[in-house]
Amino acid sequence: MPETRIDRMKEITDKLEAGLAELFNSEKYKEYLRVMSQFHHYSFNNTLLIAMQRPDATLVAGYQAWEKKFNRHVMKGEKGIQIIAPAPVRETHEQEKTDPKTGEVVLDESGQPVTEEVTITIPRFKVSTVFDLSQTDGEPLPELGVDELSASVENFDSFMEGIRNVSPVPIRFDAIASGAKGYFDNLAKEIVIQNGMSESQIMKTAIHETAHAKLHDRDVMQEQGIQKDQMTREVEAESIAYTVCQHFGLDTSEYSFPYIAGWSSSKDAKELKSSLDTIRKTASELIDGIEGSLKEKLRSMEAEKDKPFIDHFYVIDDLSTRGTFKLQRHQTLEPALAAYFALPASGMKALGICNSNDLPGSLDFIHCISGKDTMIQDYTKVEGWNRPEVSEVVEQISKALEEQSRVKEKEAEIKPKEAPVKAAPEAKQTPVAVQTSGRQPGPKESVLKALRERQAAIKKHDAEKADINMQKKGEHAL
Repeated sequence: MPETRIDRMKEITDKLEAGLAELFNSEKYKEYLRVMSQFHHYSFNNTLLIAMQRPDATLVAGYQAWEKKFNRHVMKGEKGIQIIAPAPVRETHEQEKTDPKTGEVVLDESGQPVTEEVTITIPRFKVSTVFDLSQTDGEPLPELGVDELSASVENFDSFMEGIRNVSPVPIRFDAIASGAKGYFDNLAKEIVIQNGMSESQIMKTAIHETAHAKLHDRDVMQEQGIQKDQMTREVEAESIAYTVCQHFGLDTSEYSFPYIAGWSSSKDAKELKSSLDTIRKTASELIDGIEGSLKEKLRSMEAEKDKPFIDHFYVIDDLSTRGTFKLQRHQTLEPALAAYFALPASGMKALGICNSNDLPGSLDFIHCISGKDTMIQDYTKVEGWNRPEVSEVVEQISKALEEQSRVKEKEAEIKPKEAPVKAAPEAKQTPVAVQTSGRQPGPKESVLKALRERQAAIKKHDAEKADINMQKKGEHAL
């Protein structure tokens, strides 16, 4: 075993050189990219070291970090993963003091240079040992972020929104005559994706083309004095797409890199490291950007959960009028129904709901068509509206309409017989005045309460009428 820090560093750098030489066969390269997807904030060297020693690693930390931060311990007999960690050295020395404005040396009263003590940091590195999560035991880890909003197809819209946010150019869909899945247009500065593909394929293509747009814009490369051949551009874009997709759990089984050995054979070690570091940095930027967008979406969704879906109810006097119509707003259903029933049935009055979310803002639920109140079922066809609270309102509206219909039928039966009924003198019955027509509830009155009062009055009238008839039958029998 090496005994000095220098010896340990030499051993690990030798491993890196050997690992780089072995990296570029298709399966080992995919293995490296998979590790990069988990450790995209790590340097290229450490990513390669982890991939070489434990390619199935998912989360690594030092021995003490596992115990202090996560309350877990490294299991007995586990072999650590060696990586390179910064170990800067601070040194203090005296130097001549200079004037920050003029840059000249400051002199004392005797004309001698004034000195000052300064501390400088010298960058150095050391070999550090870490362990993977699978090598530890203890308390379960806390949730690590956006599990609820992974890049699964169920979250297609949220994921595509995240890609649009990190893409330096607009993304649009079109029919591509060449049969390509997508392309980055260097002239129009846009990404075009083939129409009609699966959601999973759209996401993968969008990431691939976003990588091209970020790295291979012709004007940007010319400004920076960068030249990359076609194979290098494709290796970079495809490697980034694989890494990002792997990180978010998208199916990457169809990815292969059979050309990677041929591509790497024409590059020296410096060029290979440069491309691999570009792939790592760009993949990390895309992962962070998409993840940030998904987290923001998750926070927004959580906030929406706490907000009631129904913001208010509205009543419109007549949709068929030319020009403007009158609209009333009500916070609850009952006064909205009262206001609706108070309007004449000669026009196309309406009652609806306005929501508090990002869905289509409002939907009608009753229309008065040819004098008849009609339920509108559009809410079952519009995404996001078929909800329990809306269904509950629909049930209440339906009951109110049924009760209103029954009341109208009873009023129609009673109206021709409104003259007082003469009872037999000895019965001394007083006619009942049934207030069933002409009465409309006020804006603050419960329409259901008003309708029930009407119904009770009608029932009372019917009962008293039945009693009178029974008395008459008794008189005739005598």
